[in-house]
Amino acid sequence: MSFVVATTQRSALDYHAEALAAHGMLRRYFVGVRRPAEGIPSELTSRNLLWGGVTTASSMLLPGYTAECIRADMHPWFDRWVTAQLKAGDNIISSYGYANKAFKKVKKNGGFTMVDAGNSHPAYYWEVVSEEHKIWGVKRPPYPRHWNRQALDMMEDTDYVICPSRFVERTFLDRGFTPQQLLYVPYPTDLNLFRPKPDDIPPPAPLVVVSTGSVSLRKGFPYLLEAMRMISADRKVKLLLTDQVEPKMREILATYDDIPIEWAPTLGHRELAARLRSAHVFALLSIEDGFARTVTEALGCGIPAVITTNTGAMDFIVEGKNGYVIPIRDSNAAAEAIVKASTLRPSEAAENSGLPDLSFAGFEKTFFDEMNLKGLLPQNP
Repeated sequence: MSFVVATTQRSALDYHAEALAAHGMLRRYFVGVRRPAEGIPSELTSRNLLWGGVTTASSMLLPGYTAECIRADMHPWFDRWVTAQLKAGDNIISSYGYANKAFKKVKKNGGFTMVDAGNSHPAYYWEVVSEEHKIWGVKRPPYPRHWNRQALDMMEDTDYVICPSRFVERTFLDRGFTPQQLLYVPYPTDLNLFRPKPDDIPPPAPLVVVSTGSVSLRKGFPYLLEAMRMISADRKVKLLLTDQVEPKMREILATYDDIPIEWAPTLGHRELAARLRSAHVFALLSIEDGFARTVTEALGCGIPAVITTNTGAMDFIVEGKNGYVIPIRDSNAAAEAIVKASTLRPSEAAENSGLPDLSFAGFEKTFFDEMNLKGLLPQNP
């Protein structure tokens, strides 16, 4: 069988391309960045250097939302570039709105199309994040409207969806997709790096809560801040955050200056693992999150996690063993769960992490097992 993978940026699609290449099933990897992905042979890679230059420059020079608009404006151009290079017999894997014309051509040629769903169904994403923006008086949409239209249009030509979590699966089932169309393939995590170290266990006080990644409304940070304020009424606390903050959250943070926050820049994996192990509890109260690899990284380090039903990696939480799952937008439940999670021993949290084989080899096996299960491969490669 022959596959092409098309992505405008470095993403989880790299994993699919690498797995297919390892089995001699990748015909071409089309990517809109200048630096090739590791593990994918250069002779199978087509890089759109102009796309990469424009998007990199816009990200560096323009506000985030404006840069997103420019990237969405350029999706049809990237799509035409990929479509022109398709061949009869190709099947294609891409993501939301990147390759709409390419999907139509592949289906016309008798191939099948697959979307890697790093987030929930685009209709659900738009609804739940728009609602959150309305709550906090943010007038801009969750992301560019024309990107959302591109993503929704792609759904009409999508045969299969690769879902990294049961949460993502549910949003597709709720919008008419069948179980036969959905492949459950969680993203890999380097558990050789993200692992417990007894020497890194923090002192009992203050209660240290860590949340890695961008500080945004979509990630539920207003509710985490309120939960920390509730907990601070009875004990000393400290919150570890990444200095990657969206504008509205800066306004909200200013109203929580009573919460001690220790900021860090975006960290490499080794430094990030050490930072996770310096905390008692990991918390991510996302309103929408397709997988949230930061959760599996924390669990791998033996740190109990408190997350929401809309945080994809809730699949790996064993209630009362390695953390708790709570409803979205519930600061009271978050405060209670964080306090309870802080009593879990790191060694027990690691042992009860509920984590399957999240190595790349494990991802690769799951990916091909799911394709075999859906009858998409002639034989087990």
